[in-house]
Amino acid sequence: MSSHDYRSTVRPDFDSVIADIADYVLDSDVTQSSEAMQTARYCWMDTIGCGLYALQYPACTKLLGPIVPGATMSGGARVPGTAHELDPVRAAWNIGAMVRWLDYNDTWLAAEWGHPSDNLGALMALADYQARTDRPERTMKDVLEAMIRAHEVQGVLALENSFNRVGLDHVLLVRVASTAVTAQMLGCNRDQIRNAVSHAWLDGSSLRTYRHAPNTGSRKSWAGGDASARGLFLALTAQRGEMGYPSALSAPGWGFQDVSFGEKPVTLARPLDTYVMENILFKISFPAEFHAQTAVECALALHPQVKDRLDDIEQIVLETQESGDRIINKTGPLDNPADRDHCLQYMVAIPLIFGRLTAEDYENEVASDPRISALRDRMKCSENTDFTREYLESDKRAIGNAVQVFFKDGSSTDRVAIDYPVGHRRRRDEGIPLLVEKFERYLQGAIPDANAAQILSLCEDQSAFESCSVNDMMTLLACD
Repeated sequence: MSSHDYRSTVRPDFDSVIADIADYVLDSDVTQSSEAMQTARYCWMDTIGCGLYALQYPACTKLLGPIVPGATMSGGARVPGTAHELDPVRAAWNIGAMVRWLDYNDTWLAAEWGHPSDNLGALMALADYQARTDRPERTMKDVLEAMIRAHEVQGVLALENSFNRVGLDHVLLVRVASTAVTAQMLGCNRDQIRNAVSHAWLDGSSLRTYRHAPNTGSRKSWAGGDASARGLFLALTAQRGEMGYPSALSAPGWGFQDVSFGEKPVTLARPLDTYVMENILFKISFPAEFHAQTAVECALALHPQVKDRLDDIEQIVLETQESGDRIINKTGPLDNPADRDHCLQYMVAIPLIFGRLTAEDYENEVASDPRISALRDRMKCSENTDFTREYLESDKRAIGNAVQVFFKDGSSTDRVAIDYPVGHRRRRDEGIPLLVEKFERYLQGAIPDANAAQILSLCEDQSAFESCSVNDMMTLLACD
């Protein structure tokens, strides 16, 4: 319990976590890290590309647009790849749902995992709205700075606070980060930002129910967008003068820590700076839950050896980290794409059989192939404690997996183990060209060719990208 008197009406100072977040978004100069600024540009490209790719899926597009017919806003915030112009909160929901839909945008793995680019829904929607109303000077440099701050708030909160351990979903950190950064973008003062962030914590529990068997479902594809939009709503509310709640975290009995976090304190494991953006993990090769990325890479390497011997397989041994074992080790039927892209065995079976893993491979047409279930039934999955240890070491943050296939005649493949996925900071030189190819692939066809060519040209140069106005960029991304 908090040290405050349970019955006292004396209003305390703001919780230090809330105050530190407000100070950071107001006072930090994130442009001093050229690595963070450059990585943020690649992160923007990757995130927008993921959103445009999702527009190929009716399950996503049916949820986009105004919340009710006619609730559009001429001159409002635009949704890339569409003709939608909406109020910024609804536009944030749309953009956030798009970029998260296929589980293909960036990842942060620590005590709590998550996807910091989920915040781009609120950041881009607000920047576009401002560029078309009272702040036409908004540039893409402003967006990059906002992204770095949002990544840092979400990612540092995730380092040592394991919300999943108490059944809470990481999108609550999207809500906190989007609230803080959009409040700063709105020009809120220090007290207003603190007030806004306190409301983000007061929203409290975001249950993980929809991410886990037996309830895994498509809400996990729009929950990040929902949290980002909520963050913008709270920032706008605080800008109007709505009061805050200083001990939203620590209030005895009623605060977030006592009610939802097992009476443990929420902490910031390190000073807020540019660490998270510099170390962000990109999903470059596969639209797969990140704990499985190296497992998919291992399976792909084994495909030539097993593709013609699938019926001869006796057992497939999978080794993963504790987090992977806990959240994506699944047996039994998989009812929908959201269930399949969070199943380690499914994500290994596809590349073993087909030599690939794409978003289309989670759809019913591919999933109905009986060979997938047959291979899943022969898989044995367990934790490798070395993978777990190196996953948690701050100077490594490895995401190791290993795969080995054993045949009925007693023979076997080599054990293939990979510690770092191609999207890891340690493989940046290898990964960035592939990330650019991924962006180009999903940009082409989603918007007019001439617009795509201009965007690609802008994205090739850091200075040109930063100086591009938000209005110009969103005009290029809009599509009838």
